[in-house]
Amino acid sequence: MSQEPPINDEAARKDGIVNPKREAHRLKMDFEALKSGGFIKQTQRDLFTVRLRCPGGKLSSPQLRKAAEIAEKYGQGEVHTSFRQSIEIPYVHYRNFEAINAELKEINWAVASCGPRLRVPTACAGCTWNPNGLMDTQTMCLEVDRRYFGTATRHHKFKVSFSGCPIDCARTREMDLGFQGIVEPELVEELCNGCGLCISSCEDNALTLVNKLPVRNTNKCIYCGDCIKVCPTNAMIVGRKGWLIRVGGKHGRHPIYAYEIAKFASDEECFPLIERTMEWYQTSGEGRERIGATISRLGLAKYLDEVVKPSGLQAIEKPEERRRYRAGGNSYN
Repeated sequence: MSQEPPINDEAARKDGIVNPKREAHRLKMDFEALKSGGFIKQTQRDLFTVRLRCPGGKLSSPQLRKAAEIAEKYGQGEVHTSFRQSIEIPYVHYRNFEAINAELKEINWAVASCGPRLRVPTACAGCTWNPNGLMDTQTMCLEVDRRYFGTATRHHKFKVSFSGCPIDCARTREMDLGFQGIVEPELVEELCNGCGLCISSCEDNALTLVNKLPVRNTNKCIYCGDCIKVCPTNAMIVGRKGWLIRVGGKHGRHPIYAYEIAKFASDEECFPLIERTMEWYQTSGEGRERIGATISRLGLAKYLDEVVKPSGLQAIEKPEERRRYRAGGNSYN
């Protein structure tokens, strides 16, 4: 496609809703292929939304300025922040795709992707600046994006997210593969004064005072680390920390909560798991099913045996082990 001057066709913007199939035939374009490349067809004639690549929701000031420039130059002067931390520029004429790609390349930026592939990962601020953060979500998110962004799944979309703590702002329970920071507290008995602050701060009632010392119920503890934060004598310390890993979640018209499959994984242990999971999904999935549907069809035990255990992770196998992390509300089982 040859470079053409910027299009600013007011009539095209106000042309109303068009039939996508007829539009694709008229333009002789594969809208699905364009969508996979980050150019999403709108209902308006000849116009597309351009999705920009923003792993972890982090943008530099030059990127923000460039997004504004592109929106003003090729769109209607507006941007949309997607629910997955991307910046999108709507009302872009298809003739401007090459010009936009060239401008993005000037600042080492690019469009994102859609379709059956690993999408741009999302993340909260983690321990970068959030006081609740237990793990470095931003660094992990950027590395996963660098290594695996755009990997074809052969079946459906594949979403990855990182939450720094059990508050789970990045919604790891609703992702194909989610990583949530956790920490296991450890008591230094000689420093404890028996004040009970750790007990009153525990929202999961996992601590009780026995002989003036807090005793942790390991069947209730969700590894949030709140007891460590409130201890005035530093008697509660970090025993170990890492990632709680979930697989098989999704939102949408029929949402599914993910399975907790492993705990206290290190940063480096996450990458082989992602690779094994993608390979397993590519070969085990059928049609356009998400990985959660593949697991439902074949059984969680098969995924654990073929992916998690060979990765050498601390697997979560029993339903009662996962129950501590479950949410309340409506129950359909």
